[in-house]
Amino acid sequence: MKAMILAAGRGRRLRPLTDITPKVLVPVANRPMIERTMELLAFHGVQEVIINAHHHYHKITDYLQSRGSSDIRIEIRVEEEILGTGGGIKNIQDFLDEEPFIVINGDILTDISLRDVYEYHLRRANLVTMVLHDFPRYSKLRIDRDMNIISIGSTGGGEDTLAFTGIHVLNPEVLDFIPENARYNIIDCYRRLIHERRAVRAYVATGHSWIDIGTVGEYLRANFDILGPERVALGRDCEINPAASLKEWAVLGNGCSIESGAIVRGSVLWNEVTVREGVRVIDSVLTSGVTVEEDIIGGVAIR
Repeated sequence: MKAMILAAGRGRRLRPLTDITPKVLVPVANRPMIERTMELLAFHGVQEVIINAHHHYHKITDYLQSRGSSDIRIEIRVEEEILGTGGGIKNIQDFLDEEPFIVINGDILTDISLRDVYEYHLRRANLVTMVLHDFPRYSKLRIDRDMNIISIGSTGGGEDTLAFTGIHVLNPEVLDFIPENARYNIIDCYRRLIHERRAVRAYVATGHSWIDIGTVGEYLRANFDILGPERVALGRDCEINPAASLKEWAVLGNGCSIESGAIVRGSVLWNEVTVREGVRVIDSVLTSGVTVEEDIIGGVAIR
């Protein structure tokens, strides 16, 4: 089974974190997003993955080369110009064989069973399977009783609409409907296929977790949600003064130093962050190498 991780976007909503790193390398509880996505794919039987990249693409390449061997064969396809979701998928046509393949957004965390989705796609002989769920904030798709997708509209579509999870399974022939060497949105392709009454169907996921890491607030929530009952994640070689406090929940990367009287609450610290004596860090994100000399509340500090 093959899959594609969509990772070429600039991650504007997650700025300023994405000013210094691509979204798929942003750590969640001290593990980059892309690691968690690849782990999900491998668990459900994917053996080959291609990742499209543009923004800070060299950082993605360097990271994947540094991580050593993997159960999954990984290829990176750099886009000199961003091609959009449809154009990006078209650009990996030579990676595919005759079998359906999975596409997943690189900025979501979920435990949806991709194996179940893939088997459903095969069983129904779909051309496209879009994984939907009940998430009113992003709801804009309507389906009929046979799970055919009948329309894709604007967000906030009402009580009878569902939201796209960012996971889909495609037959390779879908790429015949996408223009060559052009920026193109895959949703426009799906609308055309729906208009032509092709088998574009929904798989409705329930009983799962799903987080879209689009904003700094959602990023903080993702870290909180993924922590265990202890509500604290510590990287290697952290130094926490006995008179310092980690309250509610906190994520500290490798080599962090929390000095006497400092308080870290509801925050994520990347690697080698120093919080000086008596300083409070609350509901904030501090990127690698930052030294905090005064309180930061509800903010982001980058280096």
